[in-house]
Amino acid sequence: MALNNFIPQVWSARLLENLEKNHVFAGVANRTYEGDIRACGDQVKINSIGPISIGTYTKNTNIEDPETLTDAQMVLNIDQAKYFNFQIDDVDAAQQSPKVMDAAMRAAAYALADEADRFIANLYSQAAEKNCIGTSETPMELEDATEAYQYLVQLAVKLDEANVPQAGRWVIVPAWFHAALLMDPRFVQAGTSASDRILRVGEVGEAAGFTILTSNNVALDQGAYKIMCGAERTIAYAEQITEVSAYRPEKRFADALKGLHLYGAKVVDSDALAVLSVKRPETL
Repeated sequence: MALNNFIPQVWSARLLENLEKNHVFAGVANRTYEGDIRACGDQVKINSIGPISIGTYTKNTNIEDPETLTDAQMVLNIDQAKYFNFQIDDVDAAQQSPKVMDAAMRAAAYALADEADRFIANLYSQAAEKNCIGTSETPMELEDATEAYQYLVQLAVKLDEANVPQAGRWVIVPAWFHAALLMDPRFVQAGTSASDRILRVGEVGEAAGFTILTSNNVALDQGAYKIMCGAERTIAYAEQITEVSAYRPEKRFADALKGLHLYGAKVVDSDALAVLSVKRPETL
């Protein structure tokens, strides 16, 4: 089968679009540092400005000399490389049939997004110790469903005490924790209507100042679920589909397609990340 009409840009753009639709953890991360990723091992430089001093002004007196701002630079390493590699009957025909192409790309995008989300979910260990409620060894337990909402409030207090802005706060919970929230009228009454705005993937409502999302990729350590919360500035994430290639497998009468997904993630402000370690009750 001739592959002369294969257009990798079409496939990679379609894949990245579907990939975006499947992210939950990556969906709440800051993507402004994405930059131009070309290969695994690339680095994204993140610059930040140090604190600015505030003085008291006295009428008819000189103010202090201007201070020299200090800057700090973090490095976001693009150290994750995942690939897909599947066969299709006819690449040319698939490009001309959006249904076939979308089905293949959705399957690949879902699998890639799932891997990336699990990677980001395990960044819980980078939270400041003061922002952790419970541990893997001594997780918190739900005596009844109403305690789920109370733990959200406690997480919100952790962020408040760290001066994390109220805007853009998120928390990602496992399905059973969401089920507990559904038993609490405080959550149900504060639920988000899909008709009000476009919801993100996994978004199930709002409560305690958080946009609440649910994911099966919430990290699990020694039986303790690691529920992460933060704000827009908490996690930096960058990704790119760098390679999409069609080829003819030597031992098959088929055309194949393979692609490379490069990404990296980093907690850029550990004070803006809070984590609840909680054990799943037997009743949920």
